[in-house]
Amino acid sequence: MDYADVIIVGAGHGGAQAATALRQQGLTGRILMIGREPEIPYERPPLSKEYLAREKTFDRICIRPAQFWKDKAIEMRLGAEVVSLDPAAHSVTLDDGSQLTYGNLIWAAGGDPRRLSCSGADLDGVHTVRTKQDADCLMASLDAGAKRAVVIGGGYIGLEAAAVLTKFDVHVTLLEALPRVLARVAGEPLSEFFQAAHRAHGVVLRTNARIDSILGANGHVTGVKMSDGEIVPADIVIVGIGIIPCVEPLLTAGAAGANGVNVDEFCRTSLPNVYAIGDCAAHANAFAGNAVIRLESVQNANDMATTAAGGICGHPSPYSSTPWFWSNQYDLRLQTVGLSIGHDQALVRGDPATRSFSVVYLKDNKVIALDCVNRVKDYVQGKKLVEAGAHVPSEKLLDVKLALKDAWGV
Repeated sequence: MDYADVIIVGAGHGGAQAATALRQQGLTGRILMIGREPEIPYERPPLSKEYLAREKTFDRICIRPAQFWKDKAIEMRLGAEVVSLDPAAHSVTLDDGSQLTYGNLIWAAGGDPRRLSCSGADLDGVHTVRTKQDADCLMASLDAGAKRAVVIGGGYIGLEAAAVLTKFDVHVTLLEALPRVLARVAGEPLSEFFQAAHRAHGVVLRTNARIDSILGANGHVTGVKMSDGEIVPADIVIVGIGIIPCVEPLLTAGAAGANGVNVDEFCRTSLPNVYAIGDCAAHANAFAGNAVIRLESVQNANDMATTAAGGICGHPSPYSSTPWFWSNQYDLRLQTVGLSIGHDQALVRGDPATRSFSVVYLKDNKVIALDCVNRVKDYVQGKKLVEAGAHVPSEKLLDVKLALKDAWGV
């Protein structure tokens, strides 16, 4: 049976970083990366930003050029999927029936887009934005003349896609089921700012929106029917309502987990010699009060990958990285550090009308997170406050003439 010292399941950010880190940390054995998509590892965030906007070609979003993987002797089996795992035999079975054995396994399979459960969800013209193929299909719809789009979901993917679509002279309606966009990840001041920004660019943004079904004719979407019977016309529908972690083979094999697969501070699952990283790995996070969470970010995938590689190479170090995220919409650069989960104060530093401000989140008078819009210095300096759980008087945080590092006195 074909053997690899390390098999990496998933060829996204986490998988690519895991392979690279293994070589950097001294592994000389065989590394085999298995990916469902036919492409070599590429960056996913640009799919709903620069790639969809045609500002970057695919070669510019590849994580590394093809020659890099050859030079590092990192093998890839692309267009393949692991469908089952035998932890006792240290083996995996692929969708073509072939079997592989491993010394260590790193599960970096990420997640699949959550689909609508209503009728019409499988019509042609209903899109997600998770893979290059997804983005290419959406771009093809635009090239075919789509001029009316309905975006379902007011998270980062939905907002970023809406912003790009307006550049193509597409009429965009964005439907969010909750009372505000970004409700799960940000405070009201940031939500209100981005809602106003999208409306100013012509997006019809509706919150508390309830969808009944997706309508179509001749197999293609024609509109979205709301719960009150209203029909919103659409040539295309983009669904951005989160992901479902791809962990079924692990859970079926006995790994602990529910919403993702559980890992310890070294990214180890409950199965022997099996690690999990990235979007699908549920872990106790110090920045969330040690609550067990999944983090869907490039930072998390990359840093967990380095942690797993260190464990395999014999010098384990616990995962303790500071969470950070970013989003580009129109001329707005949002940078987030920390996790605002459970905050009891949200202070607005600066004037949102200037399109340059920060929201500082406090819990028990400690700085736990910042959302910084076109305000890089606050992001950089605020990171130190978040990492220290700093106590800073509110009046100092609100004083834009005072740098955050000076407000804290470091």
